[in-house]
Amino acid sequence: MCLAIPGKIVELLPESHRSALVDVAGVRRRVDLGLIEEEKPVPGDWVLIHVGFALSKISEEDALDQMRILQMLGEDRAAMEEVRGYGLGEEPKSQKSEAGRQNARQPG
Repeated sequence: MCLAIPGKIVELLPESHRSALVDVAGVRRRVDLGLIEEEKPVPGDWVLIHVGFALSKISEEDALDQMRILQMLGEDRAAMEEVRGYGLGEEPKSQKSEAGRQNARQPG
């Protein structure tokens, strides 16, 4: 099944005016904003995402409704697996620095 998953823009990535760090239920991934450039997305906006691309801006209420629908259909796990697959390869710098801070705190 093709899923459109809501996520909240956390940060516009400076190395590319077309990418953002987007949070989907606690999972943060790079998402391409090229398809919605004319809507001028900013941090705090909610977007519908499919295969790593933001398809449209939506309201927070619509985003929460979409997540509830995915849960009711039993598709929420599949949606999260899809999100985890985004951004294979290099992670955004802010995510790398957070991972580095967490690793530095772990005894080893």
